[in-house]
This record gives sequence, C-alpha cells and structure tokens, in this order.
Amino acid sequence: MKFSNMLIPTLKEAPKDAVLPSHIYLVRGGFIYQVASGIYDFLPLGKRVLDKVRAIVKEELDTAGCQEVQLGLVTPAELWKKSGRYEKYGAELLRFEDRKGNEFVLGPTHEEMMVEMVKQFVGSYKQLPMNLYQINLKFRDEARPRFGLMRGREFIMKDGYSFHADQEDMVREFELMEATYRKIFTRMGLDFRVVEADSGAIGGEGSKEFMVLADSGEDTIVVCEGCDYGANIEAAVRKAPEAPAEAPEAELNRFRTPGIKSIEELSKFFSVDPYYLVKAVAKKALYDGGKSEIVIFYLRGSDELQEVKAANAVGANELEDASEEELRAAGLTPGFMGPIELIRNAGVIEGAPTFREEAAHPNVRQVFDENLKNADHMICGANEEDYHLVGCDLSVLKDVTFKDIAQTQEGDACARCGGRLHYTKGIEVGHIFQLGTRYSEPLEATFLDANGKRKPFEMGTYGIGVSRLLAAIIEQHHDEKGCVWPAPVAPFEAVVVIGNVKDQQQKEAGEKIYDALKEAGVDVLLDDRSERFGFKMKDFELIGFPCAVVVGKKLADGVVEVIERSTLEREDVAIERAVDAVKAKLA
Repeated sequence: MKFSNMLIPTLKEAPKDAVLPSHIYLVRGGFIYQVASGIYDFLPLGKRVLDKVRAIVKEELDTAGCQEVQLGLVTPAELWKKSGRYEKYGAELLRFEDRKGNEFVLGPTHEEMMVEMVKQFVGSYKQLPMNLYQINLKFRDEARPRFGLMRGREFIMKDGYSFHADQEDMVREFELMEATYRKIFTRMGLDFRVVEADSGAIGGEGSKEFMVLADSGEDTIVVCEGCDYGANIEAAVRKAPEAPAEAPEAELNRFRTPGIKSIEELSKFFSVDPYYLVKAVAKKALYDGGKSEIVIFYLRGSDELQEVKAANAVGANELEDASEEELRAAGLTPGFMGPIELIRNAGVIEGAPTFREEAAHPNVRQVFDENLKNADHMICGANEEDYHLVGCDLSVLKDVTFKDIAQTQEGDACARCGGRLHYTKGIEVGHIFQLGTRYSEPLEATFLDANGKRKPFEMGTYGIGVSRLLAAIIEQHHDEKGCVWPAPVAPFEAVVVIGNVKDQQQKEAGEKIYDALKEAGVDVLLDDRSERFGFKMKDFELIGFPCAVVVGKKLADGVVEVIERSTLEREDVAIERAVDAVKAKLA
C-alpha cells in the first residue's frame, strides 16, 4: 500500500475536548473521526488496527472451541422485560418504538437475544456445552461520553455466552475463558491484571475483570504487594482490621454531645479512635418500578461506605443521598442516628426518654458492616438531638443483616496472604461472568437432562471491548511524539520512507525495499508522498509504525537507516540487509 493512495488525514492540533493521549493521538494520527458525541468513524488506519485486534480475538476464541454468530443490534424490549433488566439497566438503555408501536432497545449487550436463539435450537444435554460469540456493534446511551473510544456511546464489543448442563461445567468454561483472555491480551503486548469484580447490571455470582494498567484508567483497582490478588475497588475484600488502640471502657449510657455530628468531631470529643465509633450512612435505595426506601448502613468510623457493595447488599439498582427532610419524616435524627435495638436497650437508663415502638422507624432498613459483628465498647448515635450512646455492645443485635459494605483502603491487609494492599489505576478491557440461571430461568430456556427432566441452562458470559482496546493499547504505548503500536496490532508493521521522491535513485531503492519486505511477509507501507522529509518523519512518529526504513542521502554510500519507533534508535544498514534488519526488530 502506498501512503499517497491512502486516506490518512494527520493533524497538528489535538481536538479541543481531548485530554487522554489515546484520544489525542487516534484523532491526530488519522485513525478515527468524530461524527457525534460519543460516536466515531474508523478511517483506514483505524480499521486496519481494529481488524488486527479482532483477528487475534477470533483466532484464540476459535482455538478454544467457541463458535461465531452475529445478532441484530435491535432487540425486542419484551425480552429485556422478561429478564428484569428493562428498568434495572437505567437511562443508558436506548428504548424506542417502530411505526407499528412495537417496543425495541438498542442492545448494549445481548444475553437475552442469545438465550432466545439457543432456546429455539438446543433442547438436549447431548448438545451441550456450547459457547457462542459475536464481535458486533453495541450502543449505550452514556450521559457524558468522553475520552474518545474509551467511553463512547457506540462501540464494538465481543460478547460470548456459554450454555451448560450443570454448574461444574460452567465453571470449567469460565476458567478456560480466563486462560483464553490472558492469551489474547498478552499477544497484543498489554500489561494487565485479572481482578475480582462486581457483576453489576449483567448479574450472576462470580465475575472477573481484565484491567490494562494505566495512570489514565477510570477504574481504581486494589492489588496486593505480597501475592497476585487483585480486585476492582467495588469488589475488593480485606483481612479484618486489627484494633489500633485500647477500647474505651464505659457502661451503656446516654451522653450529651451538643452539635457533635461528624466522626472527626466525635473522635476528638471522646478522645477515642474512630475504630470504636459507629458511623451511620443514610441512603435512599432505588428499585425497579420506581420503588424506594431509606436504608441506614452502619460501619466503623475508621471505614468508608463502598456504595456498590451497599447497593448489592439490599438489591438496589442504585443509591442516592437522602435529604434531612426525608430522614426526619422517617423518624430519624440526622447526625445522631443509631441502631434501633441499642436505642431500645438504652431506654432502661435512668433519665433517658422512654423508648416508643412507633419511633423505631419500621419503614427504615438497617444493614451492618460485617466488621461490626459482636463489636463491643462502641459509641453510636442515640437518634436524639445532641445525644450519643456510649458502652454499646453490638452482640445484642438480633435478626439484623451483616454484609461486607466497607471500602478496602490502601494499607489494609490482604485476605489471602496478609500482604499490604494498594491502589492502582486500570482500564477495563474484558469482563467474564458466571451467570448460573440468571437469564435462562426468567426467559424459560430449558433442556432435557440425562434423566429426561427439564432444567434451565447454566450460563457464563464473556465480554471484550474490541474498539476500546485501541485506546487502551495507546494509553500504555505512547510517548510525547505519538503512538507506539506493538507489532501484532500496528496498522502496518513497517513504513519505507523515501526522503526525496524527486530523486530517482531514492525512489527506485525505496520501491525495491518495499517490494522485498512484502515478499518477506512484512505488512509494510510505502511513504511516497511529495512532502518535506521532516513532515514525513513526524507522521511516522505520530502514527507509530513499529519500524521505519529511511531511504535518503546515505543511499549514495549504499546505506539506509532503520529506526525502531519504541526507542527512536537509528541504525545504518547496507541496503541489501534492510529486510533482515526490519524483521529482526519486529521479532
């Protein structure tokens, strides 16, 4: 391919809204073009990279025994209603009606569609297991599309779905897909971590994310310094923290704390470590059908609430802050909230207000962090203005819910090995889930087992952000001059730059090297443009071809320059050795 014949509109200036290197360089390098907010066209160079990424994904999946299909972007809304995701997915799901009033959605993912297809054609355990996938266009109506391909509304995704006769076989396939994904991302030259993750709107019990390590990543991941443990912060667990100080000794009593509402103020007031304070975080939990309720989440004062864990603990779609008016209407006292049963026990204290059952806010749900189980010598709110309770023993709590709702913090101990945990940033490029019967049951997708009984399929689902991978690769492989593509995914492995196309000797030598590289199996571009030499070299650096052969003034001595893009190191080689030198650098 000749540069002069290709549509490669390189730019000097970055887009005004671009802040990430991948967004800047993919636009400036002529890979993508924005047509609307969060929607991009792929230009020839971008399409070549996309095809190479896709080819790696397909090759490894096919090797693992998966079968490729292609489903429609438009999905009947009825399937989403049956699965329970029509409302749960929220505003990101684009809903519309056709001219006949039939309801549809633009699929951001295709669990429902794939289940419906398999339901029609797979009816016996003898046809299982089966793993079907597609690499196809998706749409998610992002509220704030940003960062180029990193968070767009329209994107290309590989989504796969496996169907099994039992959970054991589903787990086997899940582990096979983890190993397959590791091969895929390794072949692309990525430095990544496999981390435990929250299943989110997809559902299911177990899930893992594949995170490309990059400072620009939107996701915070927790990793251990002593072992290979890693988890998204929304799913990270830790070893139970040890008490940092002696417990305060006190009998159960009310204590006047005028205007003392925050954990910091309370800690200073009592000269007590926050570990011994009960933090109450009130949220409004939102559910399907517009339902909502007030939930109080209790945790140690030294901890912070992890909202995704908290939402999962009550099965909510999302949590939002509850207003003071809503709290007071529910019988709560903002700034002084405490567990109902402890307040009830405090009613026996001389001089305390008589506990009234109607003030027990029965419409308010309570969830306690698991680290509060059997906690003693605690201080908590008395649900009375300007009062707290001291000497609280949480072992008296009966029939209450304990869940892991605290956020893992840097410096916490790893639950696996006890090593120190710390934060790093990552870009999610893959996510695999153990779905179980999350979709097969509501969609009535069943098969006949070996005993002739009908059972719902056990399922797994496996996604890769194919178009997002272009951005993730550049976030990890770039410098101040532009892209630095790893050879397996580069738009071309090498470029032959003719310094002066008006010089017949340079032109002929460049074309000869170009033909020889093609014959040797190198994916090569010939830069035969009538542009200044410096302009061509800037394009080489910006676009990021792994290797360049420069045919210039040194040709008179029988020498060409071979430049490796990752280091920008230049090597003079005899013209007859140019092909071998390029192949050596690509290897």
